[in-house]
Amino acid sequence: MSAALIDGKAFAEGLRQKVGTYAEEFEKKAGRKAGLAVVLVGEDPASQVYVRSKGKATVAANMNSFEYKMDDDTSEEALIAKVEELNADPNVDGILVQLPLPKGLDEQTVIATIDPDKDVDGFHIINAGRLSVGQKGFVPCTPLGCLMLLKDRLGDLSGKDAVVVGRSNIVGKPMAQLLTDANATVTIAHSRTKDLPEVVKRADIVVAAVGRPEMVTGDWIKPGATVIDVGINRISSEDGKSKLVGDVDFESASDVAGAITPVPGGVGPMTIAVLLRNTLVSAYRREGLSLDEDAL
Repeated sequence: MSAALIDGKAFAEGLRQKVGTYAEEFEKKAGRKAGLAVVLVGEDPASQVYVRSKGKATVAANMNSFEYKMDDDTSEEALIAKVEELNADPNVDGILVQLPLPKGLDEQTVIATIDPDKDVDGFHIINAGRLSVGQKGFVPCTPLGCLMLLKDRLGDLSGKDAVVVGRSNIVGKPMAQLLTDANATVTIAHSRTKDLPEVVKRADIVVAAVGRPEMVTGDWIKPGATVIDVGINRISSEDGKSKLVGDVDFESASDVAGAITPVPGGVGPMTIAVLLRNTLVSAYRREGLSLDEDAL
């Protein structure tokens, strides 16, 4: 292996500590703690684990965690009513409705109900629009975390040739916009891109976010490129047990790349850390308090 490992776990821990410090300052100035509300509908095991992790991380960062669990058969009207209640709650700075929702609940309708200024997941169409035109809003946590890792590794991204493999609203599209705003030259590639390996191979920066295990192999990678692997896929290993792998074939890619994120331990830890960061930023903005957001 020649590539340097990009340690997202360590970076995320440093970000959490900074958030905790600023959260203490916020409490002194505002007379209350910043607060994150998470709404979980149904009994999805993975979502339950994720919500617990968010709650623990929020409390550890000196902020209030408000968790609301609703039954699997909750109506869309009841869910929307809960979101509107949280919109009006002055102690709630960030609102997150855990996805996926049970069948019968329209995710876009529910997300559209969230106050855009409390939409710390960055999924509201108003925040997507703000990102596209360069206005201040909230950016989805995973792509913002990826950008932080890239800037920490490479510094100025101006003039870098970047390829984002994947075009989802949650990762691919906002990632491409963030890289464009950082003055990189960006290509969004996907399943219908012609000569996809050749497109990827010209990139100084590769962000893989397609949800296909180990699709991007070492012969797709430009020597010395920086590879950010957003994928988290569970597959069966040779011994019959399951293991987590990314969208990049780590073994072959790490022989060629200059730097690469591992799976697990790369992008994954950044998502919750950035969620905490966005919640704190929301709190400062809502109270009209000064904060150097670039320091977070």
